[in-house]
Amino acid sequence: MKTVALIAHDGKKADMVAWAMYNRDRLESYHLIATSSTGKLLQEKVGLQIERVLSGPKGGDAQIAARVAQGEIEGVIFLVDPLDKHPHDPDIQTLMRVCNVHNVPLATNIATADLLISADVL
Repeated sequence: MKTVALIAHDGKKADMVAWAMYNRDRLESYHLIATSSTGKLLQEKVGLQIERVLSGPKGGDAQIAARVAQGEIEGVIFLVDPLDKHPHDPDIQTLMRVCNVHNVPLATNIATADLLISADVL
């Protein structure tokens, strides 16, 4: 079973929940991993089984980056809020860089997430 990571900045969490509800059936076929608050929302609002790591500001983005580097995660949906400042920006940049280095699909907005999941790339 492939593993997909789901992450959303606070300003994009509602978008993640809506996207996950629409794609619930497909998402159930993956092992899902998420940062803490995103994972909690997806469990409570969508009913998905989620492996949760730390929140992004507490190291969750770095934990996911490490697992991408180890070949444990095949795709990342990271809904980024480009209009907000993030104190853990170095971890965010690390995750994006690691996805690029290891050629792991990375969606940072709903349009790209839709393309990845509908094209069955994940």
